[in-house]
Amino acid sequence: MADLKVTCLAGGVGAARFLQGLVRVVSREDVTVVVNTGDDIELYGLHVSPDLDIVSYTLAGIVDEEKGWGVKDDTFSCLGMLKNLGCESWFNLGDKDLATHIYRTHLLEEGFSLSEVTAKICRSLGLEETILPMTNDRFETRILTDKGEMHFQEYMVKRGMRDRVLGVRFEGVEQAKPAPEALNAILEASGIIVCPSNPIVSIGTILSVRGIREALKKTRAKIVAISPIIAGTVVKGPAEKLMKGLGMEVSAFSVADLYKDFLDVFILDTADKKQKPRVEALGIKAIVVDTLMKTMEDKIRLAKVALSCL
Repeated sequence: MADLKVTCLAGGVGAARFLQGLVRVVSREDVTVVVNTGDDIELYGLHVSPDLDIVSYTLAGIVDEEKGWGVKDDTFSCLGMLKNLGCESWFNLGDKDLATHIYRTHLLEEGFSLSEVTAKICRSLGLEETILPMTNDRFETRILTDKGEMHFQEYMVKRGMRDRVLGVRFEGVEQAKPAPEALNAILEASGIIVCPSNPIVSIGTILSVRGIREALKKTRAKIVAISPIIAGTVVKGPAEKLMKGLGMEVSAFSVADLYKDFLDVFILDTADKKQKPRVEALGIKAIVVDTLMKTMEDKIRLAKVALSCL
């Protein structure tokens, strides 16, 4: 589609799969992705950016499709040796994946911003898309549970989401500024797509950064979101547990309600067609389609539906 500059807000696996379809419909150089960095964590002295890496690896065609993260055909020799040395090894980092984190950490220590580092990594992977962190500042998603407060990755990966969620806290939100390129991408877009990502700790995290929600309200671009909730559950990830822990109804409607102050169109799965009137009562146009992305054809079809709403 000529002259269509699309900006996407994205988390991890679900967003990456949707983007695989989008870049087969829109020119890659016309796609900008603003990515959640609340999941970022320091491990073994390295700065790890899980969502940035999932998106870039997926668009570069090197992601482990079965897992949805990491590099395909990776080995784990370094992690195995770290374990032998007595280090914790709950976060699976493959050898090729570790190279990315070493490179990122080195450049950050040299004084480059996370945006600049991400651009260098994307160029090295041969990407034509623009991938941006939501902020260049330190930002950490913390989960409050019945076992205490912990980093989001500790809650999800190390403890397998087994603890009862009592709340979510964004550490650094008061000081964090949006990456300048991210605000420009929102304000100058032809259309904006909120990918099917966790509404609390992926999209919600991006929206919590000062200025981003305001930019979404201000932009003249039409904004469409795709529900990550299907029939009261999620395809992947902790959104269901987080929403329940926050006292929210786990439904597509709840997601639309979180975005209602800036959203124009909301895409529901056919399993949630009965929620269309509730969504439209929020002043949002609702579209009902099959949103499951099992094949590349599914991803392309959903991308075309989203684009048709812009």
